[in-house]
Amino acid sequence: MAEEKNETVNEQMICPIGRLFLKLEKASRRKSKFAKHLSRSQIELLKAVRYLIDEKIEDLEKTGQPQEKKKSTPINVE
Repeated sequence: MAEEKNETVNEQMICPIGRLFLKLEKASRRKSKFAKHLSRSQIELLKAVRYLIDEKIEDLEKTGQPQEKKKSTPINVE
């Protein structure tokens, strides 16, 4: 009990951003709705990255080689 009270006092003494990160850390330890949501969002992010990679692979297979980027030409302005 004393440890919980001491922890509460410590949380009150730190900056708001530090307090936010403490709460995020605590929430991620247990199986809360927050932790489940973060887990699902991580999966969605990885699926999005996989889609981009698959799309690039398809482009390379169609053309046979990576396309070169267009080079810019410097223009002197008087």
